[in-house]
Amino acid sequence: MTSDTTLRDGAPLVRFAPSPTGYLHIGNARPALLNALFARARGGRFLLRLDDTDRERSTAEFAAAVSEDLAWLGIVPDLFARQSDRVAIHDAAAARLKAAGRLYPCYETPEELERRRRRQLGRGQPPIYDRAALDLTEADRAALEAEGRRPHWRFNLEPRSVAWDDLVRGDAHVDCASLSDPVLIRADGSYLYTLPSVVDDGEMGITHVIRGEDHVTNTGVQVQIFEALGFPVPVFGHHNLLTTADGEGLSKRLGHLSLRGLREAGYEPGAVRSLAVLTGSAESVRAVATLDELAGLVDLAQISRAPAKFDPHELDGLNARLVHALPVADVAERLAALGVPAPRAEAFWLAVRANLARVAEAGAWWRVVAGPVAPVIPDPAFVAAAAELLPPEPWDGETWKVWTNAVKAKTGAKGKALFMPLRLALTGLEHGPDLAGLLPLIGRTEVVERLAG
Repeated sequence: MTSDTTLRDGAPLVRFAPSPTGYLHIGNARPALLNALFARARGGRFLLRLDDTDRERSTAEFAAAVSEDLAWLGIVPDLFARQSDRVAIHDAAAARLKAAGRLYPCYETPEELERRRRRQLGRGQPPIYDRAALDLTEADRAALEAEGRRPHWRFNLEPRSVAWDDLVRGDAHVDCASLSDPVLIRADGSYLYTLPSVVDDGEMGITHVIRGEDHVTNTGVQVQIFEALGFPVPVFGHHNLLTTADGEGLSKRLGHLSLRGLREAGYEPGAVRSLAVLTGSAESVRAVATLDELAGLVDLAQISRAPAKFDPHELDGLNARLVHALPVADVAERLAALGVPAPRAEAFWLAVRANLARVAEAGAWWRVVAGPVAPVIPDPAFVAAAAELLPPEPWDGETWKVWTNAVKAKTGAKGKALFMPLRLALTGLEHGPDLAGLLPLIGRTEVVERLAG
């Protein structure tokens, strides 16, 4: 794929570029969604690019999981690429930088670099690479290689400030004179993150790079690499990072916050999307059902500069509010998996959804409807009297009211004394959905059996 210059004149092309070295967590969902929503609001396109150059840790299982997790969030990439398929392009770019003198070979071992760093700190100097390798002659390099040393390659940074107008932070800059020349190629010939990322962004025509604020310093370096390779520099936006309530950063090691774990725990994608995007923004965190609605709320310029702290338990409240509003069409397959027959699904769902925090909890209430239930009858005489007053079928949403009014008139019971014995006899529980909705689903024959104990 090559640059599509028409995109730079109009609709954006953004990317989400995770490494398939673990399962995505809710912190990864933030940049994925911010990019997808940015493109969605502007008629742009979204690229999923797997940065899978870490051959030891990248796996096919994790790569497949990335696509599955994005699909669960509602993100369907317009384009897909793997960095591992583009090594020849990276090699060509590296050769161009070497020919231009911007990539230079270095032969220090990690131990030598560490000793040099400690000396600099002891002298009160900044611990940045001293560019000693630039003074090596061809003979020096040949001698070092004869010793068995293989070079790693550093990018020669121009000692200047790199400035840009950040979509989130506004005026931003990085003083590259204060940075070490970054290593772009390891001694074994493999690439670190930086060079393939810049080359692929440039070659693919990425117009906007929206990512976490931990990449701000990288941006100063990468802008110089974009320029050295002759690529247009994309627009950058660096959002705050999600942390736990106590300020702990997120990582793929936190399995309980992985998107897969949240999905398996029964959370709705809308709840996860809302929390991942709205936390740490000017918008209040609330349950937003659709991607289009969420896209209309996102303003990168209104994202806070402070860390975006969130409480995982907040998901429960968001999830419940979304579940309470879900139409039956959105849950029909899950209800069927819980054993709810399709002809009864809508009436059942409308009867129970207000009592659910997660859709899977509907299974317990279907078991109450379908039985068997162990009735609890503390006052057999009262329940027997109620049984005699059961209306004939057909039953509807008014049957419960008609029946309980008749029982009240005959027994004089009211309030809790009226309703609780009937609830216990019919469900075996002290709480639950409104029986006006459940009663027609249970049916008269089953109700009579339960009232008989």
